[in-house]
Amino acid sequence: MAQEQYEKYYVPEQSIWPIVGAVALFLIAVGAGNFVIESTSDKTGIGAYTLIAGLALLLIMLVGWFKNQIDESMSGMYSAQLSRSYRQGMSWFIFSEVMFFAAFFGALFYARAISVPWLAGASNNAMTNEVLWPTFEAIWPLVTTPDGSTTQAMPWGLPAINTAILVVSSVTLHFAHVGLEQVKRTQLTVWLSVTIILGIIFLGLQGYEYVHAYQELGLKLDSGVYGNTFFLLTGFHGMHVTLGTIILIVLLGRVLKGHFTPDEHFAFQAGSWYWHFVDVVWILVFFLVYVF
Repeated sequence: MAQEQYEKYYVPEQSIWPIVGAVALFLIAVGAGNFVIESTSDKTGIGAYTLIAGLALLLIMLVGWFKNQIDESMSGMYSAQLSRSYRQGMSWFIFSEVMFFAAFFGALFYARAISVPWLAGASNNAMTNEVLWPTFEAIWPLVTTPDGSTTQAMPWGLPAINTAILVVSSVTLHFAHVGLEQVKRTQLTVWLSVTIILGIIFLGLQGYEYVHAYQELGLKLDSGVYGNTFFLLTGFHGMHVTLGTIILIVLLGRVLKGHFTPDEHFAFQAGSWYWHFVDVVWILVFFLVYVF
């Protein structure tokens, strides 16, 4: 009987990056929470500094962890079995991100379809309307609150432009992927660079939209449930675009060093999956937050 052959499976050594990432996320959560409280109450504190420290530490973690993974991959330590594990891990990660945004979309649906009608007296809740807010009208977006009023963010300006930018970026990334599979390095490099530029433009326009919303529309994070859901959904999506852009920049650096081949390029595939997912989420955000 022939001796059974076992496929090697690389087990990496202990790493400091998970705990570094956990500390970074803790600082980001604490800093962001305090920053929001301080910005809405005109108080000064350490919220902004804590948030910046957390973001800086997260960037250090990403660079260090990416470097370790790249070194392991280029040293030939990975096997087909580990490649399958990576694919399963990335698939579950994207699924977790789907559930993350589903929670926010669910909150938006609850506010629009349940809470707002209840406040107006629907479903035998007339007493709720009389006690809590007798003059309330069930309309969305809810731009009038007991604390004042705000203005709706209109879809057919910067949001529509940003939607077109992200849709085009998915197409350019696909062209880059095709160039990699067909060993067309120039096509790969050019279209990947264009995708990165489009991602940066998207983030710049979103930042400009936030400034416009705060200064001219009076739309802020504390502008009732509409302001909350608007900034949480668009803000968290912006964070994902930022992370996706960083991933694409790392991939571009690896492309310039000739790291990928048509048969071995899962890192590029994983980055593509993530970017396409972010694009699909933005289309949902655009229609559910801006249009309807």
